[in-house]
Amino acid sequence: MKFSDPLVRGKLIKRYKRFLVDIELESGKVVVAHCANPGSMMNLLLPDAEVWLSLASNPNRKLKYTWEMIRYEDTLIGLNTSLPNKIVEDAIQQDLVVEFTEYDSLKREVKYGENSRIDILLQSSNLPDCYLEVKSVTLKRPGNGNNLAEFPDSVTVRGTKHLHELSGQVANGNRAAMFYLVQREDCNRLSIAGDIDPNYANAFIAARKAGVEMLCYGCSISPEAIKIRRKLEIVI
Repeated sequence: MKFSDPLVRGKLIKRYKRFLVDIELESGKVVVAHCANPGSMMNLLLPDAEVWLSLASNPNRKLKYTWEMIRYEDTLIGLNTSLPNKIVEDAIQQDLVVEFTEYDSLKREVKYGENSRIDILLQSSNLPDCYLEVKSVTLKRPGNGNNLAEFPDSVTVRGTKHLHELSGQVANGNRAAMFYLVQREDCNRLSIAGDIDPNYANAFIAARKAGVEMLCYGCSISPEAIKIRRKLEIVI
C-alpha cells in the first residue's frame, strides 16, 4: 500500500484522550493530529520520537493530520489501525499471501456473525468461503525475547468476539482465518500476550482448536509505503 501523498515528519510531544496527539513539525509548529489506534502503544510513546503524519485531503476536516508511524530505535512502526485491511487486500490481490492465491473474489466489510462485519471475505466457485479478520500488531517487549512481537497490547473484548465468530464460521462449513499484521521490521515471531488479556489468549487457543487458521506476516515500512514482506512464525 502506497501513501497517496508524501508524509510529513515531526516529533512526538504527547498522546492524550486516546485519539489525540500533539506533534511538533520540522518547522517548529505544533499541531494536534488524529491517533487512529485504540491500543496502549506500549513502549512506543517516547517524548521527541520521530513521527510521520499524513495530511487530510478534505479541507473541512477538523484535524488536518493523522498519525501514521513512529520510529523506535532504528525501526519505523505503522500505527494507523485503519490501514492493515488495505495492506492485506493489496497483498492478496498481488498473490503475496500464499494461503489465498486460489481465491478469485475479494469483498470488504461484509456483515456476518452477531452484528459484525468481516474485514475480508474471499470467495471462489470451487472453494468454501473464507472469512478473514485482520489485526494490527505493534507491541514488542524486549524482556520477553528478541525479535518477538505480541498481541494484544491492551484488553480487546472486540478481538475476543471476533475469534468466537470465526470459530462459528468453521462450524458452518466455511474457512476462517485470523491474520496478524506485524507493522514493524524488527520481529520475526509472534506470541499472544496472555498476561495482558487472558480472555483473548483463551479464545485464541479455542479458536485454533476449532479450526480457525492463524497467520502472521511482517511488513516493510517506509514513509512512502507499507507492504507485506514475509511470513512470520506464531509461537505459543
